[in-house]
Amino acid sequence: MRIFYRLHLSLLLIVAMLCGCCSKDNVSHQKENALLTYYIDANTGSDSNNGTSPEQAFASLNKINSLTLIAGTQVLFKSGTSYAGLLKPKGLGEAGNPIIISKYGGETKPIINAEGKHTAAVHIYNMAYVEVRDLEITNTGEERENGRRGVIVEAENCGLTKHIILDNLFIHDVNGSLVKSKGGGSAILWRNHGDKYITTFDSLIIQNCHLRDCARNGINARGYTRRDNWHPSTNVIVRNNLLEGIPGDGIVPIGTDGALIEYNTMRDCPDILSHAEAAAGIWPWSADNTLIQFNEVAGHTAKWDGQGFDSDWNCLNTTIQYNYSHDNYGGFLLICNKGNTLNTPSNVGTKNTIVRYNVSVNDGIRPYPTERRGWFSPCMHISGPVENNYIHHNLFVFPEKESTEIDRTFIQMDNWGGPWANKTLVANNKLDFSEPYKMFYGESQQTFGIDNKFDSKMMDFADSNEMPVWAKDYMSDYDENWKDKMIETFFKDDEEMKQRLEGMKQ
Repeated sequence: MRIFYRLHLSLLLIVAMLCGCCSKDNVSHQKENALLTYYIDANTGSDSNNGTSPEQAFASLNKINSLTLIAGTQVLFKSGTSYAGLLKPKGLGEAGNPIIISKYGGETKPIINAEGKHTAAVHIYNMAYVEVRDLEITNTGEERENGRRGVIVEAENCGLTKHIILDNLFIHDVNGSLVKSKGGGSAILWRNHGDKYITTFDSLIIQNCHLRDCARNGINARGYTRRDNWHPSTNVIVRNNLLEGIPGDGIVPIGTDGALIEYNTMRDCPDILSHAEAAAGIWPWSADNTLIQFNEVAGHTAKWDGQGFDSDWNCLNTTIQYNYSHDNYGGFLLICNKGNTLNTPSNVGTKNTIVRYNVSVNDGIRPYPTERRGWFSPCMHISGPVENNYIHHNLFVFPEKESTEIDRTFIQMDNWGGPWANKTLVANNKLDFSEPYKMFYGESQQTFGIDNKFDSKMMDFADSNEMPVWAKDYMSDYDENWKDKMIETFFKDDEEMKQRLEGMKQ
């Protein structure tokens, strides 16, 4: 009978795991379908309890780390409690029945505090179908440390890793290194790697998180980046996050195909990076088909670069649209690629960048000279052998600069690594100048200006006579409602910006 009972119970568990269904939106809805719920209460719990009710709650991170979680399990921390150390759970969920790590018993987020004693406060390692929600996370040591993070999501030698969600996390005061070459630091790092088994993410989602005072970066990644070993993660989404007090790179998808970066805000970046540190707001690196839309980047202060948006090295088919960039020291936009590595296994080029339906206000305002290039802060910087760049239907607003030394350049082109840009279309943009600006094309090839609206007394930028053949279809998917979308998203209560947008022609 005992053998039959155990077999019967095992079959029931398997059926439950296969048929279980968990809503990712509400923990209370998930509870009735969970196979097992563990409660953790640092104040009244004990690790000698069974953990399966609030009255029998566990007490520590170590207890949870010691368990192997099964599909449908919930791990719930008591609202308002605090835990010192590292949360590193293990186990696998399954489709429709993920592992949930969240809170219970109130609205205040439980705190996971690594106290600078661990590389991260939360480390999701080789897990799939797992959702982490509603936690406060911090990791401050006595001194800055290379590679310090708030959260690490890592997959190593485990194949395709599906459905990882970070939702409604408050990650703050992570004092990682400010030096990128030494590993930097960040609020969130995702990393996929492995030589034995090719390992990638599918459906990695980071949403509704508040990242504050984390260094060096906000959200960044590691992955397969070489084209002779190209295995991109897919269905990566970073949306509706607020980044404040981040001095370096804001959101940087790496080794992805089709990443969606939308409705994020990055603002109030402290000016604490050295002159040797390059950083910008939102940009892909060695990633294809990235869509960056409905984001706002304001107040980036990096001394090298410092733009709101960027289409960077070894990236194909990046689209930057419906974004609001303002008051960034280094300008609105960077498009770049290093010429002396072009057409090598690590770099197929940066090609087919589309920049449209954006608003840039008061970008390129760095108030002091840099050690690298002096008073350098063009609104747009196009550097190296980037190819097929389409910059159209954007609004640029240039208030009067605070001093005569500050750069007044609309577009600056140069030759990072040797070659220059090829095939750049600047069309149907509106430029509202308060004072004269300049352009510099250098030795770039096939740079065309078509139908841009501005006061010709403010800048020497002659329109081309005819549309180049390679750009003739640039308006094939033109969005007639883009101005309305920008007003609805960013400028509902800004009458001046409404008028500027509504005054633009198609």
